[in-house]
Order: sequence, then C-alpha cells, then structure tokens
Amino acid sequence: MPGQIIRRGKNKYLVRIPLGSSADGKRLYHNKTINGTKKDAQRYRTKILRKRDLGELVEPSKELLGLYLERWLETAARPRIAPSTFATYSNYVSIYLKPGLGDKGLSELEALEIQEFYNGLGDKGLSPKTVKNIHGVFTNALKQAVKWQLIRTNPADHVDLPKDERREMQVFTREQAAQFMEATIYSPHKALFSLLLSSGMRPGEALGLKWGDVDMKAGRVHVQRALSKTKTGWVLREPKTARSRRAIPLPPSVMNDLKEHRAAQLEERLKTGSYNDRDLVFADRTGEPLSPKEVYRKHFIPLLRDAGLPKIRMYDLRHTCATLLLAAGENPKVVSERLGHASITLTLDTYSHVLPDMQDRATAKLENILFGAPHTHCTQAKIEGPKKP
Repeated sequence: MPGQIIRRGKNKYLVRIPLGSSADGKRLYHNKTINGTKKDAQRYRTKILRKRDLGELVEPSKELLGLYLERWLETAARPRIAPSTFATYSNYVSIYLKPGLGDKGLSELEALEIQEFYNGLGDKGLSPKTVKNIHGVFTNALKQAVKWQLIRTNPADHVDLPKDERREMQVFTREQAAQFMEATIYSPHKALFSLLLSSGMRPGEALGLKWGDVDMKAGRVHVQRALSKTKTGWVLREPKTARSRRAIPLPPSVMNDLKEHRAAQLEERLKTGSYNDRDLVFADRTGEPLSPKEVYRKHFIPLLRDAGLPKIRMYDLRHTCATLLLAAGENPKVVSERLGHASITLTLDTYSHVLPDMQDRATAKLENILFGAPHTHCTQAKIEGPKKP
C-alpha cells in the first residue's frame, strides 16, 4: 500500500502520503503525526489515500490571510474587473479585512471568527450594505482559494449577514422635476443635467459619452462606455453590464440642449490655445473629462439651493426618471431597457414604491373592461333579445 508509517516513539507514528510533484518538480507529501497505536495510523493512512484518490485531499495552506488577499487581488481580481471596482476591492482589503483578520492563517480561519469580525464592523457604525459589500469581496477571495486548493471549504459561506436597512429613495416629484429643468436654464451644465434626468443614464455613462455616440438625426444616444476614477486618473471603461450598452431615445428639447452645448463647446475651443480633443460630449476647457464630484459640489448643489429644491445626488436624477415614467404608466420593460438594468426584476424591486399606483390604475382598467357601461349594454341586449318593431 502506498504511503509510509514511521514510528516516532511509543504510541506515536508519522503517516506520510505522496501527493505528486509541484510545478517546479519538488516532491509533495501529506504528513501527519498520529498519537495512538499502529492500527490507528493504518486507518488514518487508508482514509487519506482514499481522499487523495477521489481528489478530495487539500493540503492546508500555511499562508497568512493578509498576504493571500494581496496575492488574490493582483493575480485573480485585477485582470477581470474594472479599475474602479479594483480600487474598491483594494480599499476593503486594506481598510477592513487585513487589519481585522490579516494575521490569521488562511487554512485556520473559522466561520465564527468571520462572524465576530462582521459584528464588530456593525458595532463601529458601518452600514449593513457596506458590511455586505465587504463580505462579497471576502467570499470571492476565499472561493478562489478553494479553487486553488489552498483550503477545502469556504468558511465565509457559513456566516449570517446583517439585515438590510432599506433607505427611502430620494427623487423629485413631477412638479419639482419641472422646476429643476427651469432652474438649469442659466447653468453651464444645462445639457448634462437635462440628459441625466430624461435618459436615466448613470452619471459615469453620461460623462463617458463621445460625440460619435450622439445621433442627432435619430434623436438618440448610444451608451458604450463609462467614465471611471482610478488612483492614476480618469479612464473610460466598458459599461457596468451587457445590458448597459444601449441606445436611448431622447426628447427633442434635450437634443436641442445637446446641439446648443456642441456649438458652445466648439466656440470655446477656438478661444483656448490648447485643447486635448477626446471627442467627449462633456469636458472641461482643456478637453479633459469632467469630475463628477466637482460638478456636483460647484454646480448641482448650488442650483438646487437657489431653486429651493431638496438636496439629492446627481445619481438620483436617474431614479427620478424611472419613477416619473412608471408613475405615468410606462411599461416597466421599457423603463428597464432605458436604465440598462440586468433584468426587469431589478427594476421592479428598485422602484417598488411606484407599484401600488400602477396596480390601482390596472384595477380601474379591469373595472371598465369587465363591468363598464359598454359591456353591460351588450350583455343586456343578449338577455332581452332583439326588440320587436
């Protein structure tokens, strides 16, 4: 039988099982000291050989969790995610995971320790959403460790996450939306704000638009990329999901805003000595991408304040667009496609606050169809039959 049983003393045996060779040709072994009889050692050897032959034997990694997370970020995460997402992952690892669990052995980590770590984050004031985001990153990292056969199972699969605290969505009412559009008339970013409100685009998608994406004749824009912030600067990346790549028809008034914006941009370029032409629809005086934070702080918030409107995020213009369309009776499928959601289920779940009104309108339509005057007249005529002349 393969494997060695080596006596190390009284009632003490070393079980050594060959596991093949590493990538550099080094022989690998599973070693375990058994305190007991030789029969105990033989039973253990038989068990391990069976696991080895079934592919179930995973040698515990001696690597510290903190070092493994750094390796996972560079080897597995960076090549497959957007730069902005990678920056977020890195922050979660450096700010939370490494200080909290980094000195633990990767193969020694237990679900209870992870649970206590998550509970501690909540006690420090982190929101349930943030804890869940950290868990998502951590789970992916440990799932990769299982694939690499560094650990046998993922301990993060066995923890309880904090309950969601659903925050009330901040959107403009129909009247406030009209008031907002009126207030944008004197803003240098009128075209951007009207586009965000009417298209339902994410701010990053709008700021990533190029003039080649704008079809003036057809009156629509094509979303093909998004502006993203990284440690080294701004980059244009692929849209968030496959469905995020979409064409959005725009109201004629918004297309006129874009035409006026285009003319003003060309005029400004003539005045500027140096302009880095990236073909961006929304750019600063040198042609570089606009900073969403700067636009929000210097233009969006003052505009809301001067107009007497509630303080919301620029992203909430997207929510307002969806809410107004659904409240007006637009098909949720159409709204979902406009927003670039991965599924209509996401749309209905996100904007569930609009559904009661939609159900009321549907009920009124059924009342008219099933019990309205035209139907009653038709039924009565059938019962009485044709009238005698």
